[in-house]
Amino acid sequence: MNSKEGISRRTALIAGGAAIALTGATPTAGRRLPSPKEMVELDEATNIAIATSPDGKWVAFDQLGILWIAPVSGGAARRLTDDFGDIAQPDWSPDGTLIAFQSYRSGNFHIWTIAPDGSRLRQLTHGQNDHREIRYSPDGRSIAFSSDRPGRYAIHVLDVATGAVRMVSQGNSQDSEPAWSRDGTKIAYVADGTRLMVMGLDGAATMVASVKPSGERFRPVELRAPSFGPDGALHYTVIENGEARLIRAGEPIVSGEDVYPFRVGWLPDGSFLYGASGKLRRKSGGGAADIVPVTISVPVTTPDYAKKHRDFTSRTERPVVGISGPVLSPDGRCVAFRALNDIWTMEIGKRPERLIADASFKCDPAWSPDGRYISYSSDRGGTLDIWLRDLAAGTDRQLTNLPDSAAVWGSWSQDGSLIAFINQEGAVHTVSVATGAVQRVYDALWEPGRPSFGPGARTIAIAAFKPIAARYREGLSEILTIDRATGKGSYAPVAPFKSLSTRGDDGPVWSPDGSHIAYVMGSTLWVVPVDATGAFTGAPRQLTTEVTDAPSWSGDSKTLLYLSNGKLRLVPLAGGAPRTVPVALGWANARPEGRTIVRAGRLWDSSEPRYKRDVDIMIESNRILSIMPHGGRAPSDANAKLIDASGLTVLPGLIDMHTHRQMAGYGYGDRMGRIWLAMGITATRSLGAPAYQMVEDREAIDSGARIAPRHYATGEAIDGSRIFYNFMRPVTEPGQMALELSRAEALSYDMVKAYVRLPHSEQAKVIAAAHDMGVHISSHYHYPALNIGSDCMEHLGATSRYGYSRTVTALGAGYKDVTRLFAKAKAGRTPTLFSAGVLLGEDSSLADDPRIRTLFPPWEYAKLQARVKAMREGDRAPLLAALERNIAQIRDTLAQGWHVISGTDAPIDFVAVSLHLNLRAMARFGVSTHDVLLSATRHSGDFLDEPVGRIAPGALADLIAVEGDPLARIEDLAAIRQVMANGIVHTIDGLMKPFAKSRQAEVENRMLPPITAAHQHYWWQDAHYVESSRAACCAGHLLQAEV
Repeated sequence: MNSKEGISRRTALIAGGAAIALTGATPTAGRRLPSPKEMVELDEATNIAIATSPDGKWVAFDQLGILWIAPVSGGAARRLTDDFGDIAQPDWSPDGTLIAFQSYRSGNFHIWTIAPDGSRLRQLTHGQNDHREIRYSPDGRSIAFSSDRPGRYAIHVLDVATGAVRMVSQGNSQDSEPAWSRDGTKIAYVADGTRLMVMGLDGAATMVASVKPSGERFRPVELRAPSFGPDGALHYTVIENGEARLIRAGEPIVSGEDVYPFRVGWLPDGSFLYGASGKLRRKSGGGAADIVPVTISVPVTTPDYAKKHRDFTSRTERPVVGISGPVLSPDGRCVAFRALNDIWTMEIGKRPERLIADASFKCDPAWSPDGRYISYSSDRGGTLDIWLRDLAAGTDRQLTNLPDSAAVWGSWSQDGSLIAFINQEGAVHTVSVATGAVQRVYDALWEPGRPSFGPGARTIAIAAFKPIAARYREGLSEILTIDRATGKGSYAPVAPFKSLSTRGDDGPVWSPDGSHIAYVMGSTLWVVPVDATGAFTGAPRQLTTEVTDAPSWSGDSKTLLYLSNGKLRLVPLAGGAPRTVPVALGWANARPEGRTIVRAGRLWDSSEPRYKRDVDIMIESNRILSIMPHGGRAPSDANAKLIDASGLTVLPGLIDMHTHRQMAGYGYGDRMGRIWLAMGITATRSLGAPAYQMVEDREAIDSGARIAPRHYATGEAIDGSRIFYNFMRPVTEPGQMALELSRAEALSYDMVKAYVRLPHSEQAKVIAAAHDMGVHISSHYHYPALNIGSDCMEHLGATSRYGYSRTVTALGAGYKDVTRLFAKAKAGRTPTLFSAGVLLGEDSSLADDPRIRTLFPPWEYAKLQARVKAMREGDRAPLLAALERNIAQIRDTLAQGWHVISGTDAPIDFVAVSLHLNLRAMARFGVSTHDVLLSATRHSGDFLDEPVGRIAPGALADLIAVEGDPLARIEDLAAIRQVMANGIVHTIDGLMKPFAKSRQAEVENRMLPPITAAHQHYWWQDAHYVESSRAACCAGHLLQAEV
């Protein structure tokens, strides 16, 4: 949306709220207008890598993923590559005729070269592996680089003339950043990020320097960027104790600056160039460095298109689209599925019937092989456990009672004696249907999918993550088969360098007769013949060409059910045209009847940095009608319901603009929405979730079947050939992008997210398609995204394919090549201040709050308490310094006339607690409380172009009443006394009530000894790796962790 208009579409939407309430109409979406470009000159640089020319006259650098060259004395830089080259870490050939660099243009990092005049662009390596950190040998005949070709990162050498590649570094370490000695006989490199090695070309290596690895995620230590000086001395960067220092032969020569972790550029006179604290600098001898003034100019654009708007008001019934986890009955006549916060069964051709009809969270239905029972997970007992519904008797029986563990994604063995399930850690278990005995079959995996039994229950197949190498987190989703006799697991890809579509409901699903496994790859359905262990015995066969999700089998193994763009479809195993299974199920918006008056002692309506006092807020159903001073008089409408907030401060409900609702691995269930509401958060935006679970969540909330904030969301993020999270969609097949975008449109996504490994050229296509749908798009990259029409970037410094961020440094800072571009493009930016957790070491009141103690699942509350302890115990000074640098970016953005929108990445960061910590951190380090509040209210509503985040006539009635004065003391924002969401009033006690008392279950599960070899067999199954993945991501900069 173009924010430079005289009146915003959102303002018009609020002003026209009464008309919309009556008709449910919204402006036409998807009208995309040409967006003018604006050139922006930049004189600061964040995290640039440089290389000096052999003659000492030029410096090449990689700012914004573009290759530039400039005179070493400074001046305007000349651009050599386009927006989609996505280049990094340049290096000059010794004769000065070529510059080599790594480029992601093709969807993997490869070695490219270009002439300094921009001609002779050439790709030197190809294939599915990454090639990084290119360094010419002194004679120019070879290029050293790091690559994951052998399944780990190792140093390789490319023969420039022949193209032959050989690996030179030996061992099992993750080797990176090669640097040639001046005589070309040795290569220095970094092993495992902490050891500096020097090797001969025979691979024999000696450690010459090291730093002690940090065992704490919040206090990282790295050794980076070796280079040989003119005298042969090694120079390198160390990041430790909140400092970045340039080291020569073990002694610091640059400190007290924000030194970038890339090699220095040597000049003929013995001086060198390096990047630090926003500038290119030149240092010679022992004196202070001089700034080299370099400027670049790049275009940005502010997208202009008509946004689609959500209808929260009309009573018109609409068809249910959020059909999650559908499963075909053994006789092929019925379907069970999750929708509208319940489990439903439907005889094909008839209307669905609701099974459970209570307020608990429910998911993952599965038929028993004889069709008599449906298992499902529910938190009616306090945490998510497996329950059985006897379909004939209409009764429910709790099968698991695991107070310190969730039990989800239950699947039956073919003989009906066992159900396999996953706990919140990702560990695979079985439970005996007859006795309730529980056994751990396989230890925790990183976000696995739903298990599936093979013949005789001897093997379990599951979608599991397998990284390419340990240095970077991305990898593939493969089929893991687990031998229940031994506990041993074996991985198999569905095709070379290809992934299952998601790790969830997309398979592998074993046919009941054990002859085939079905799965989704490239968003279409595939089947493959297998033996009793799950090994492929023939070639996979594609069964559908339309977008496909969530396959399940009939009991005779002849038919498969699946979802396609919101419709149930059946297809024969033998092939043929699919047919649609109609689902006659609808829903309508739930909203209160009549009028409500909120009598506020103080009102902050988000329009100005002061309160209105003693006012009545008149609400009709779920919309604000008027705001008037009451002058001590009786309410103007005697029939209206009166909410007395005369002793309280009323504000717009808070908005968390970056969440992942019901993300696997946390097990919140019904608690999640209640926590947010109890802490004053009345709207959330989800940046990625299983698509049908997301739609089910939206429809359940909007229909009143689930208590939670209103929900703006996308489905699975669109990713490249490698993935990490279970809900990322790897786009690798011809025509697949069109399928992904058709799903987004059919399921009416509120936005689209492009993820880490999607090339910029493909992101441009997604941006255009999203805007044609009338929805915004976000990603982890700020450039060229801000030039090709992207609306937003997530995180101050997002996880990226580079292994470091281009928007925040290792010490937490970012400079004007970041903030100025966002301000000029008027683009959204969601900080997600993970570093704000350090504040828990000074004030643990949020962690001790009864709302948090009551509503957090026990395992998540234990992690929160552990975080408090960790922040209390160690030196907080480096963490506070990094947090202050983070917020300096926000202050700089505000100084340039723009702003940020607050979000947290919950539940990766603690639900609701994290938003309040983010807001407190901003206020602590110099952002006015008014601007802090705006980031979580009006600015977020403006970005969404929705009537939320303000208290004004026509706006949706999302309000909070707090005790205290948040404009004077931001901590008072957590003192919530009442919450109104969509016109419905919630008390804190009411929100906590279902979980306020522990419940005694009749069932007690006997815990059998784990399978003998259920422990980890691969390094990525290490318990620390799995848990650290759940708590953080590997962005390569201090205290930033995100999805």
